[in-house]
Amino acid sequence: MVTARRGKASSTQDPAGKAGPRVLKKYPNRRLYDTQTSSYITLADVKAMVLAGQSFEVRDAKTGEELTRSILLQIILEEETGGVPMFSTQILEQIIRFYGHAMQGVMGAYLEKNLQTFTDLQGRFVEQSKGMPFSPELWTQFLSGQSPAMQGLMGSYMEQSKHLLTQMQEQMQQAGAMFPGMPGMPGFGGKK
Repeated sequence: MVTARRGKASSTQDPAGKAGPRVLKKYPNRRLYDTQTSSYITLADVKAMVLAGQSFEVRDAKTGEELTRSILLQIILEEETGGVPMFSTQILEQIIRFYGHAMQGVMGAYLEKNLQTFTDLQGRFVEQSKGMPFSPELWTQFLSGQSPAMQGLMGSYMEQSKHLLTQMQEQMQQAGAMFPGMPGMPGFGGKK
């Protein structure tokens, strides 16, 4: 189930009267069916749901298998291949290297927390800058880090990111002390 943190979550009512996420069914012909609107939708429609903060889940129409992550990855792939990509080749290679590694779960949690911290900071900036007229030149200066506000926000973000990294390192040390022979744990008898 996907639930975005901003906006109202859309839900549906099941026959028992319990609220639940909006259900999308994926058919073998690769089409997506929105059970709330009783119509077929596209990946662009699903992306719009994510941007609007609607809660939903994608299920295989035949087996009922959860497919939400798969659909979200398809949207990311489309975004990465069309326009300006967010992830460099090096970042993608690093992410791939963590699959199957002892630190896979820790890295996923670290990335999630770090992204949430960045999103929170972005929200604070948007809130603080309401009503301020920004020209293209000011936006360029702001985004390049030359503005004091940007330096303050990035400093705060870096401090929070540093704190998250320290927590992750402490968790690694605790795991290494508990499981001294665990593969993939540098300095704890595993790979270096």
